[in-house]
Amino acid sequence: MSPATPHAPVPSDTPGRAPEAAPRGTSSSRPPHLVGSERLRPWGGLQVAVLGGAALLASVDLAVARLARALPGGAATRDAALRRAVRRGVGALGRLKGAFAKLGQLAAVRVDALPEDAVAALAALRDRVPPLPFERIRGVVEDELGRPLEAAFADFETTPLGAASIAQAHRARLPNGDAVVVKVQYPWLAASLDTDLRIAHAVFALFTTWRRRGGRHAPLFREFCEGVRDELDFEREARVAAEIASNLSDEPGVLVPEVIGDLTTSRVLTMRHHPAVSILDRDEIGRLGVAPRDLAEILARAYSAQVFRDGLFHADPHPGNLFVVDEPGAAERPRVLFIDFGLSRRLDPTLRRELRLGVFALMQRDLPAFLDGMERLDAIEPGHREAVGEAVGRMFERIRTHGGTLAMEGGQVLSLKDEAVALLRETPGLRLPTDLLLYAKTLSYVFTLGAELAPDVDMMKLCLPPLLRFLATPD
Repeated sequence: MSPATPHAPVPSDTPGRAPEAAPRGTSSSRPPHLVGSERLRPWGGLQVAVLGGAALLASVDLAVARLARALPGGAATRDAALRRAVRRGVGALGRLKGAFAKLGQLAAVRVDALPEDAVAALAALRDRVPPLPFERIRGVVEDELGRPLEAAFADFETTPLGAASIAQAHRARLPNGDAVVVKVQYPWLAASLDTDLRIAHAVFALFTTWRRRGGRHAPLFREFCEGVRDELDFEREARVAAEIASNLSDEPGVLVPEVIGDLTTSRVLTMRHHPAVSILDRDEIGRLGVAPRDLAEILARAYSAQVFRDGLFHADPHPGNLFVVDEPGAAERPRVLFIDFGLSRRLDPTLRRELRLGVFALMQRDLPAFLDGMERLDAIEPGHREAVGEAVGRMFERIRTHGGTLAMEGGQVLSLKDEAVALLRETPGLRLPTDLLLYAKTLSYVFTLGAELAPDVDMMKLCLPPLLRFLATPD
């Protein structure tokens, strides 16, 4: 078993819902083999102990923060105590993995519900959780594939490329010499899922009650449960990857790794490995002779096609999921490698229609029509239309000062992002659907990444043609 090689793509994950699709592939029907403390997971004892311990220690930190608030010059002590409390909670979610780490990731998407520091800490759960010992991973792979590891792979690296909330990834080599990446689900997740979701629901309900939003948490949690259940099916993720690859087949600058079907089950996903460098590694990109401007243009074309044309998009475009393929001819024909399709969204037709109507209302500065659409999406709590209307009206005015929706440049769109987040946090009664927040966050990530790669490229201008076609083509 050889050590991990540099520049290998490291899959990460975030909560997401894959689309309904075609027939399932082969999958093991055997129940997972649990060892040690894993046997406690289906009963909930381990989860309650970890969460309870973190809550107890965090409550001490919060008490210290309250005391420090009353003392002269206690601001630094208060802030440090609050940060410790957040770290304890995030650490507990990361240790438990699965539904609990996903719950933290959901909270990171809900920028309307948490302070900025907490959102940043929770976002780390997408790709920084403790890995599982290799022997447990070996057992999962052998159970799923129904054969010894050495019979399926000529080489399988014991050190993981990365560990995320539901799985960790390892480099391997097929008997024919081809390099692959194997994503392996943690063994207890399927067995403990129902229990995990019941406990997660209690945590979620407690939090929303504390935030005085308990009456509206049921649909959001239902959506969360559907996403977690779907994401535990790696065959579904494989179908999403294949569909996005097909949708983007007319874009030569995009590469989606091929799934190795006979080495993929509901809990093991094997995809072809491509040598690649991080999309933000300027030294390596320079070595390849690739112009950052070309990469920004590829991203703009690929994401605008997914979001505005296809309605199915890879919704986690952070640098850990996007790479530049290291291959001959990269300078003249660069390709961006997309990995990890655990977070992919297919926009509901109703949401697509309301997005179109919302853009039209924004272009026409028709605030009442815009608010009507928000109410149809259940984004305004009863009795709060007037207050939400005042806040949204101020955003309308800011957009007008930039020349209007379609006249804005990419930098101007990004300049409004912080104002939009503040509006979500500070406006009582405004609660956007999670899918809509994820849609907006994906576009924000793409624009931010484009600006970091090539500040002189106007990402909005590149996205405009697909946006206009989206507006002109009703579903």
